[in-house]
Amino acid sequence: MSYGQGEPQWDPWKPSSQQPQWGSQGSAPDWAALAEASEARNKRRRLLLIVGGALATVAVGAAVAVAVVSANGSTQASNKPTSELPGTANIPSQSADPAPSFAPTSAPPPLDPMDFISSAKKDTAPISADTLFPGTQLTMGANVYKKGPTASTTDCASAVQGTLPAVLTKNGCTRVIRATYTKDGVAVTVGVALFDTAAQATKAKQQADSKSIMTSLTGQGVPTFCRTTICRSTTNSYGRYAYFTLAGFTNGKDVTAKDAKVFTAGDDLAEFAFRQIRRRGEAQASAASNQ
Repeated sequence: MSYGQGEPQWDPWKPSSQQPQWGSQGSAPDWAALAEASEARNKRRRLLLIVGGALATVAVGAAVAVAVVSANGSTQASNKPTSELPGTANIPSQSADPAPSFAPTSAPPPLDPMDFISSAKKDTAPISADTLFPGTQLTMGANVYKKGPTASTTDCASAVQGTLPAVLTKNGCTRVIRATYTKDGVAVTVGVALFDTAAQATKAKQQADSKSIMTSLTGQGVPTFCRTTICRSTTNSYGRYAYFTLAGFTNGKDVTAKDAKVFTAGDDLAEFAFRQIRRRGEAQASAASNQ
């Protein structure tokens, strides 16, 4: 009897699962089967590692979600499904809160300067020749005038001539302040008459005529002018003040309609008197507003 007789023969062309089983006594190990079993175990191990890594990632994501929910003011994560959570429109928002409102306020209207220079009761700021006609010269545009003598009197009639003394007296004039300015042989005396009310000053202006003129103020290098010669005069009023000008040549020459520089000088001094009176009202209105 030959060696191996009675044992099933090994067919190299069949897979190991179809090969005949060898007996336990004296048979060699099935190396192919062992290799397949080892490969199967390795596959299962890799699969378990992949599944475990995925589960760990999901667990980290869930932990982050819980932390975010806690940071938003909730100590516990909600177990409710997404469909039961409030919509965006139902979530409170700080921007939905109404803005703070304030009661409407309005600043008081500015005080009217005219109110202060229309009545002696309100027009209480100090006034004199120095405050009304300050400095040593006056610049009006391109024209510079040198200031000469000044005067102030409560005897209004003594500071004017012609028909003006009667006009001032009848309307209750309380004071007349004058100053003379010169430029290039032209002299101008500007005078401001004070009354208790704007109505009195307006009447004085209306009642003055072509013979109602200021008396020229001379001295301090200014010769006598406009006493016997023809000169140009103006009359106006603002608030409780009436103001006048008398302009002429210092050499005694008569003024004609062609003497533009005499008219310009008279207009400049009349404008300056108006500005000074208006400034009084503005200064007193401003001071009263700050009290």
